[in-house]
Amino acid sequence: MAHRLNTNKQFMIGNGLLAFAIIFVVVIFVYMSMRLQKRKDEDRRFIETYTIILTKGFTGDSLSLMINDSVLVNRKITEEPFSIDVKRFAEQSALLIVNNETEDLSLFELSEKGGSYRFEKENGEVKQLAQK
Repeated sequence: MAHRLNTNKQFMIGNGLLAFAIIFVVVIFVYMSMRLQKRKDEDRRFIETYTIILTKGFTGDSLSLMINDSVLVNRKITEEPFSIDVKRFAEQSALLIVNNETEDLSLFELSEKGGSYRFEKENGEVKQLAQK
């Protein structure tokens, strides 16, 4: 009897090995791209600064000033104008002004270029004044 080759079995084994090789290469590339992205994010530094000025109507209020999820100030405002300088630390930033007593929230988007932002409170509503 002649020795017969089982070509179907060989074909299936070859396809299985090729599939494992492709999966292995994809996993390596995904791992390398994630690692490279993490390094890029760690090296990112911003030079812009935000100047936040509370000009009128905030005296006596207990406020929390936050940029994104970072609390900058959490205290009672005793003098006007109240000013704080903050270096930009994120790709996109939003300023949250929270009245701690009434839990009123005012949300303002901040520019990627930094700048000076002035606010006043009138009739319980916080308004952003025009930039200089």
